[in-house]
Amino acid sequence: MANESITDDIIRDFFQTNKLYKDNKVAIEKQSTKTKKIDKLLINASKSGGGKGYPDFIIQYKENPNFIIVIESKADTKKHKSDTLDKYKDYAVDGVLLYSSFLSKEYDVLAIAVSGEEKEKLKISHFLQLKNTKEAHTIFNDDKLLNLSDYENGYKTDERKFNQDFQELLKYSKTLNDKLHTLKVKESERSLLISGTLIALTDKAFCTSYKLKNPKSLAKYLITTIEEKLTDVQNEHIQNIISSYSFITTHTILSVKENELRDIIDEIDEKINNFIKTYKYFDTLGQFYIEFLRYANNDKGLGIVLTPPHITELFAEIANINKDSIILDTCTGTGGFLISAMQKMIIDAGGDKKKELKIKSEQIVGVEIQHDIFSLLCSNMYIHGDGRSNLLKGGCFEYDIKSEIAKFKPNVGFLNPPYKSNKDDIEELEFILNNLEQLEKGSLCIAIVPMRCALYDSGYGLELKEKLLKNHTLEAVFSMPDELFYNSNVGTNTCIIVTKAKEKHPNNYKTYFGYWKDDGFYKKRTSGRSDYDHKWNKIKNFWLENYRNKDEIIEHSIKKAIKPIDEWCVEQYMTTNYNELNDEVIKTLVLNYLSFCVSQGKFLAIKDFINQNEKLELNTEKWESFEVGKLFEVTLGKAIHKNSIKKFSKTNKKDFTPYVTRTTKNNGVELYVNNTIISKDKYLDGNAITIGAEGFKAFYQTDKFITGNKVNILRNKNLNLKVALFLNAILNLEIEKKFGYGRGLVQKRIEKLSIKLPVDCNKKPDWKFMERYIISLDYE
Repeated sequence: MANESITDDIIRDFFQTNKLYKDNKVAIEKQSTKTKKIDKLLINASKSGGGKGYPDFIIQYKENPNFIIVIESKADTKKHKSDTLDKYKDYAVDGVLLYSSFLSKEYDVLAIAVSGEEKEKLKISHFLQLKNTKEAHTIFNDDKLLNLSDYENGYKTDERKFNQDFQELLKYSKTLNDKLHTLKVKESERSLLISGTLIALTDKAFCTSYKLKNPKSLAKYLITTIEEKLTDVQNEHIQNIISSYSFITTHTILSVKENELRDIIDEIDEKINNFIKTYKYFDTLGQFYIEFLRYANNDKGLGIVLTPPHITELFAEIANINKDSIILDTCTGTGGFLISAMQKMIIDAGGDKKKELKIKSEQIVGVEIQHDIFSLLCSNMYIHGDGRSNLLKGGCFEYDIKSEIAKFKPNVGFLNPPYKSNKDDIEELEFILNNLEQLEKGSLCIAIVPMRCALYDSGYGLELKEKLLKNHTLEAVFSMPDELFYNSNVGTNTCIIVTKAKEKHPNNYKTYFGYWKDDGFYKKRTSGRSDYDHKWNKIKNFWLENYRNKDEIIEHSIKKAIKPIDEWCVEQYMTTNYNELNDEVIKTLVLNYLSFCVSQGKFLAIKDFINQNEKLELNTEKWESFEVGKLFEVTLGKAIHKNSIKKFSKTNKKDFTPYVTRTTKNNGVELYVNNTIISKDKYLDGNAITIGAEGFKAFYQTDKFITGNKVNILRNKNLNLKVALFLNAILNLEIEKKFGYGRGLVQKRIEKLSIKLPVDCNKKPDWKFMERYIISLDYE
């Protein structure tokens, strides 16, 4: 007969031999608790459905009071888990998840279900339910009990736990920013205050005594502690860095008002320092700088765009960094790339402390020209205990800087250069070429830059592309998400360019292009852009696997031989998946158009769509490709500025003309214009397809119309309403992924765009089929 006490004895004996238990760092309780908060949470947690209930074991970490482990056991492995998960009394998984649902109101809970009576044949399941969440997710794939330190480390490094903590950190960054604004701390000084405090908090004496100081003494104490900690740093600019913090002692509120500075230090220790201790190799300081940057217009004008942490980690993966890599970032900013690279290198070192020291002291090189950011960089690297002696202050184009870099012989280059905001700024491609020049032959340089850098087909930009291919190899280009830099209040569309240094691009060498537009992140008004649904790791692994194998996947990736004048982006070359074109897609487009007609009082437009004709089938596999410029006359509308026209009034609509712009709503019509104020040469004939160069949606215009700026017009003698609606569905399918605000649908691009169409026996577009297909659909 099954005996549950045997299972309990196995569990108790296992954990009581763990080092953390022997060191009195955890408390283990069986079927009871002395912790009042836990007892209160379990007041209605009986597995029978009424009253108080306790799991078989509760384990609490004394140094991590927000995390607990609960264990439920069964002697019979057949009683491990039910199909419905609601048989709490009879099954281990069901029961432990019940307790977790109650305790997660105040704790992060690791729920462990154990069944079996033989130590070597136990059946074990692990679930992590974070505080204030409704679901527990599977964690630890091992079907065995782990030691208590492994459980704590696994919990701390769990993807969902990180995302939750990161969101809390971002919320606090906004709160702290508002508080420092109220205290009249300048935007440029806010990150320095945080970094200086974090440096001081590495000093044990400071931690134990700062609360006893009055405001003036505390300000001075903070500065002297920072100076003491940084004095040993081997950097010629260290005294200038230390002087950057002097504002703290002269600030009219921080150094005078009771408790203000003390409370800020308390909060930074609790909110930021604890995060850094848990997630060591993460550019935490950079996240606060991003938040403060929103208010610093002077910095925004300098083109500063800090790379999101998941992208700095992605760079390290693309480069296949290992313990012997030597990293160069010539536009370092707050050090995000260096920190991510360091993490990967130290992991690869496998606990070799001597190698770790070499990585930190000899294998990380950063260059930053701006004084305030350089101070942040040095402080940031100090906080991480790494690489601070190889941080060079100056411009990456300076001879002295390049001479210093040469000593290290870097073999991996990372950079996110300043983004050009006026014609006199340095081109981003110049920064890439500069980085490549300083790498060992065959090394990879990985840079994230505005998409326009990959699209240059004339002028100086083309010259730079020619120079790059003449001296180096373009390995890959990845089109990145449109709102990647949303948290920095920057709307630039970007791409990642991967280049092999000092090896000329071979003739007919195929560069790999990837469509990396969806990273799983999305934005929320109150908390910015983040991985709320925990999709990033899966997406990242998919991207990297395809890149390493150079897989060609429809609508995702392609290999192509390129020239300098070509557009270096996947959108130009990738194949569209016409399997996505179906009856429902086309029917929706038609109904949207008819809705527009009804809203304009054009009820007769519905007439031809009421009765369904014989159903025709799409067979896209037999369609042929055609270049838009050879099928259509493509022209640009006669741009009329909206400020120069009068809008629609209550008079007869017949006296007004539709004003077609780049809007994607209302059939492309933004408003209606009084005919009496429009000169005749501005009118355009109807029976045309319009596509905004930055609207990315095709519409059919029946009647005469006028246009705003950047509206493409397509005409063909075979065009009519039904043919146009069919064509619009195809054009939209092609346009959706291939064009965006970083790559507008200008006339020359739409003329070269290839679309697939049904053909007749002569391999020419079957216009009659298009028309008949549209009226064969059921619009009831």
